[in-house]
Amino acid sequence: MRLANPWKIASSEGSGIQSSVIVELTDADGVNAIGEAAPSATYDETVDGVLEIFPRVDTSRLSFTDVRGSTDYLRSIPGIPAAAVCVLNTALMDGAAKRAGKPLYDFLGLGFRENQHVTSFSIGIDTPEIIRKKVQDAAHYPILKLKVGDPRDRENFAALRSVAPDKPIRVDANEGWNKKEDALRMLEWLVATCKKIQFVEQPMPRDALMEDLVWLKERSPLPLFADESCHTVVDIPRCAEGFHGVNVKLVKAGGVSMAHDTLQAARRAGLKTMVGCMIETSVLVSAAAHLAELTDYLDVDGNLLITNDPFAGVTAENGVLSFAHAEEKHGLRVKARTHQPRTQL
Repeated sequence: MRLANPWKIASSEGSGIQSSVIVELTDADGVNAIGEAAPSATYDETVDGVLEIFPRVDTSRLSFTDVRGSTDYLRSIPGIPAAAVCVLNTALMDGAAKRAGKPLYDFLGLGFRENQHVTSFSIGIDTPEIIRKKVQDAAHYPILKLKVGDPRDRENFAALRSVAPDKPIRVDANEGWNKKEDALRMLEWLVATCKKIQFVEQPMPRDALMEDLVWLKERSPLPLFADESCHTVVDIPRCAEGFHGVNVKLVKAGGVSMAHDTLQAARRAGLKTMVGCMIETSVLVSAAAHLAELTDYLDVDGNLLITNDPFAGVTAENGVLSFAHAEEKHGLRVKARTHQPRTQL
């Protein structure tokens, strides 16, 4: 995947190319299904690590008619990365919904309300001059998310506000503030600088002491969302203590099934919920969009950041998610593009 702009967050060096794994499954009845996972170095996962798992998968144990049993089998494979479970679980869910003749959101009993779900658009770490250009280019998106955790945070925030003074903003530190006192100072600076910040994601490292997370949560002037600290349902009790909400991503959770269960558990725990993404094609972004009815917020813009998306599914005109123009009516509602987007290197 080629990005329109090099992508940098607090925990990475930045790159203009990101990689993803696409899998197709076909059953004996000829039902074709597709899945995706974008392995993240943040979690020590790689494309090669996912591909190395596939020869060890007994495909006779996979079935569109028993997704849960199939996923339980996948999780039993020693050393299998979450991204490998994600790509296969997502394809299994696509196939199961297609066999039922339903879009995935109806297969899950969630539905999908058109004109209701709005995604933010992410602005990666860069120089203030490039930040201004990125924000200008994103003028048609109503909500922005700024990546922070860089020595130029204050300058970058000012650069964003110089172009978009009134838009709601989400701030994502990606574990960028190591000490609770530093995190609190930045949170207090943010709220004093801008009254339209919705929340801050992952201000401290995922291995921060619980007592430090609780200390920061009690004092924070802004809601705090767990990202790197939240993968699956097992993380929800800890997140309920240290955060106000969670960002659930399919590739962290291990696919649609566990992301669905994690969102449900978070809601029962009184947490605000968001579905997020990595840099992904429309396959996994569309899969995430099928869970929109379980969320308070959405950050599913990974496909909007690349220039050569080979698939078409959910759209996000002016930030509003829609399946109204998706040609595929069932499953993930994703199809390969007839004409691949052209890119310049």
